[in-house]
Amino acid sequence: MSHCEPIVMKIIADKNIPLVKQVFSHLGRVETVPAGMITQELVCDADILLVRSVTSIDEPLLAGSRVKFVATSTSGVDHVDRGYLDSRRVGFAYAPGSNAQSVAEYVITALHYCGLKHSFALKDKVVGIVGVGHIGKRVLHMARGLGMRCLCNDPPRARREGPGKFVTLDELLAVADIITLHVPLTDKGPDATLRLVDETFLSRMKRGAFLINTSRGRVIDEATLKKMREKLGGLVLDVWDNEPSIDTELLAMTDCGTPHIAGYSYDGKINGAGMVYRAVCDFLGQEPRWKPSEHLAVIPICELSLPSTCADPLSEAVLRAYPIGRDVGDMRGLIAMPAEDGARYFARLREHYPRRLEFKHFSIHTRADDAVARTPSTRQDLAGLGFQLK
Repeated sequence: MSHCEPIVMKIIADKNIPLVKQVFSHLGRVETVPAGMITQELVCDADILLVRSVTSIDEPLLAGSRVKFVATSTSGVDHVDRGYLDSRRVGFAYAPGSNAQSVAEYVITALHYCGLKHSFALKDKVVGIVGVGHIGKRVLHMARGLGMRCLCNDPPRARREGPGKFVTLDELLAVADIITLHVPLTDKGPDATLRLVDETFLSRMKRGAFLINTSRGRVIDEATLKKMREKLGGLVLDVWDNEPSIDTELLAMTDCGTPHIAGYSYDGKINGAGMVYRAVCDFLGQEPRWKPSEHLAVIPICELSLPSTCADPLSEAVLRAYPIGRDVGDMRGLIAMPAEDGARYFARLREHYPRRLEFKHFSIHTRADDAVARTPSTRQDLAGLGFQLK
């Protein structure tokens, strides 16, 4: 009588998906590798493939493989050829909204960073949010909580829900002091966003307005942006055309330039891993054994003590919780590098990004005589951003 070995699923996973080996091990044999090692040869005998946005999922990678299911632990899917997966009847999952809070906190932190650099108060500014999906809605909530006037542009939502909550792009560009982009990358249809920020877009912006892009690099025509940079009051870029070989001349023109890490909070990564884990469990008919919320709930609270004489406790708290200046400084090291070295450096910054916790993991102790206690509006602003107050 023959003895058959039980069939064990082979799972290839990007090693930068947090906890991936521990979490997925009950579903099969998990092999974790750097993103650059996910090749056609490696995945040919894999059953399940788990990636991040740095890996292109397409025919050159999967042709001839036995892969049955692909999941990306990211909210974006422009690195995935969905048509090819459908043609192969390969299952697919992603993690929409998993890092929305992370990106929204990046935007708010970048605004405080620029506010200190250029000496302006956020409450005095009008923010225009282009794309009001998972991330845009979080930015809207946080910006309103800080007393900013908000204008929203989202043509698909305006068609579905009516124009009451939305303005046209031209209306937004004419009024907004700060424009933040939260759109998917699409190149077809009436709402195509490829090169959305072109000469027409930039010429219609208010002179001195700030531009923030945390969506995808190709949403901006970078050559035109460089030519018209002098019109802008400030520039915040986390995403770039042709990553990781980015335009260092454009990087040098930014007030805040970072290596595509806006969504890289530890919370966002854990949430993304949890969403694809549940999807794989569903695909295999297995009961999930792990919940990201339980893992995040046991992270120790980080105590922040603000100086009693702090002139701007809100900015102080935000920039201590997320020291974005560190990311800006690390990124600027790329400017003087040869192109090939710069591409490797950009990739390393992403791969070895330090753990960044969201605001909810920070507690601020106040005393009766300090700046936070004296200004109820500051306490309200901090609580609205998610900080714990004691």
